[in-house]
Amino acid sequence: MLHQDLSGDQRLRDLEQSALQYGVPVEDALLIAVNLFGITSEHQERHRARINLRLVRQPAVAWQVIVPLNQPASPFRLRGEDLVLDGKVIAHVERIDADEAVGSYFRNNGRAATLNPNARSRCVGCAFCPNTLEAAADPRMGEDQGLDELLLTLVEQHPRHDLSELTEVTVSTGCFEREEAALSHLVSLRAALTRADVTARIGFLTSVLRTDAAFDALAEQVTPFVLRLTAECFTRRPVMLKDTKASLLPEQMPDLLSRALARGLDTSYTYIVGLDPMDRMVEGVGAMADVSTCFPNFQAHTPLMAGLRVAGAETLGYYLAARQAIEQAMAPTGLRPVGWECYRPLWHFTYAGQELIDARG
Repeated sequence: MLHQDLSGDQRLRDLEQSALQYGVPVEDALLIAVNLFGITSEHQERHRARINLRLVRQPAVAWQVIVPLNQPASPFRLRGEDLVLDGKVIAHVERIDADEAVGSYFRNNGRAATLNPNARSRCVGCAFCPNTLEAAADPRMGEDQGLDELLLTLVEQHPRHDLSELTEVTVSTGCFEREEAALSHLVSLRAALTRADVTARIGFLTSVLRTDAAFDALAEQVTPFVLRLTAECFTRRPVMLKDTKASLLPEQMPDLLSRALARGLDTSYTYIVGLDPMDRMVEGVGAMADVSTCFPNFQAHTPLMAGLRVAGAETLGYYLAARQAIEQAMAPTGLRPVGWECYRPLWHFTYAGQELIDARG
């Protein structure tokens, strides 16, 4: 299994052998490894960057990864526009952007938008969150006027200047500390989208929406809506998470999603692979499998989280084994990952041995 400290010639051979051992395409193993180890380059001052790349072996699909560029121990080297492993060019880099905490950006070729409307950079964050390391460009905005202005700006930024193409608008911010504030914002966002003739589903990454009253209000005023519970980990939660997340116990999560589901809301969750022992991960995933209507967002651990990971999570093999375990736990649901929804996924070109036709970064 691939380690950072192997000799150059051995690394690529080990990666290919690990991919074969776990029945994973080499392309998937390469992209998981890039997320795991980061990249070393001349951009040493950047903690983290958004990188658009195309693998040499699969050039038809562009992927966006968010990785640190200041990792001298990484086996991956950025040389000009080429990403190199063991002296071999494995991918061509099309674009590098600083991963700033910006107010909004598009995904899935303009069919999805991510909003950070509540000053994500001001969040105190969780132990593994890198947001506080980056520059900020996301001032807190007023509800109605601010949201209308944001949508007008998005029209100008959209690839075809047409927000009616949006099928999903995801609110991704850690700064709603109270359920009332989060609910008020979502109601205002739906009203702003309606004024802009946008009918997209709203997704919200949060742990603060917990009561039946909130779920009733979402069903009445915000749908279509998907609750993406920020579960993150099942163990060491008081150490890992800020209070608004840590106060939700793992055994409470299935019931929370079940109650949201009963109101007709879509449900899912986010989880950081590598923070829990494998058996606890499998237990938690299994407990929430039948109350999730959308495939959960499983993110691979990154070098910025190295001090928090469990034993073994420093190797590629850990994540390939986790990938298999999650596939087995999720098999009864029939759900499949969606490529554009996650920047550090465990699945890129295949899932459970089947091709992911919609795998787009």
